[in-house]
Amino acid sequence: MQNPKGVRVDLAPFVFVGRAGPSSPSMTDLAIVTLASLFAGFIDAIVGGGGLILVPALFSVFPSAAPATLFGTNKGASIWGTAWATGQFARQVNFEWGALGPATAAALLGSLGGAWAVTVVPAGGLRKMLPLVLLGVLIYTLARKDLGRHHAPRASGPAQVATACAIGAGIGFYDGFFGPGTGSFFVFLFVRFMGYDFLNASASAKLLNTATNFAALALLAAKGHVWWQVAAVMAVANVAGSLLGTRLALRHGAGFVRVVFIGVVGALILKTGWDALTRG
Repeated sequence: MQNPKGVRVDLAPFVFVGRAGPSSPSMTDLAIVTLASLFAGFIDAIVGGGGLILVPALFSVFPSAAPATLFGTNKGASIWGTAWATGQFARQVNFEWGALGPATAAALLGSLGGAWAVTVVPAGGLRKMLPLVLLGVLIYTLARKDLGRHHAPRASGPAQVATACAIGAGIGFYDGFFGPGTGSFFVFLFVRFMGYDFLNASASAKLLNTATNFAALALLAAKGHVWWQVAAVMAVANVAGSLLGTRLALRHGAGFVRVVFIGVVGALILKTGWDALTRG
């Protein structure tokens, strides 16, 4: 390939093969999805929902690719930003490891179960219900003005572990089965049922979301549904966005995360509502 100045640009390292067949993305295509990955990492680090940005970008740039391959490539990039955010939060936020450790394992197993279930059960009914569920989350959050502003864990010991594991397994299964808004659901449930503030809930959500992303990525990679070269480029940008998003969340605290959460859930309602109407 040559640019207008006649200088050869070697794209061989970026040639990839997926279920849609061999392809060689242009530098413009790579720039678009890399920029999308940067913004996705930023949003994901604060409150989740980065898939709202990166997944549509991948489908737009590579319309002929197999959906599973694009989802796998998305996971191959976003897992690094999520893991990086988890590490950053761990330095500043006191994780309840006694509860979050088992919950992380439950989330991973739940995600594997959901990924298996989606192969035998259609997700159409869930697609139609999701906008209403998200609308309920938004209304509840707006109605409870103090929700998530103060960190006051409600349980301890076995009760705390059981609650965290139920959240991990349930949302992990949802992530493997369907997926949109996983990070936001983790945040909301940690605030509502664990008594966390939005900052601590977001930090905990990153830990569990890393586990669910790993499970999905492992399954998709085993089936050959990851373009590793593209994912590697996007991963660098995703980590950069994650770094900025984490710093802002830690600097501005629970109130800032709450505002971003409301914005992301609102965007999710619009996106999932449109999908429910157009895809049936």
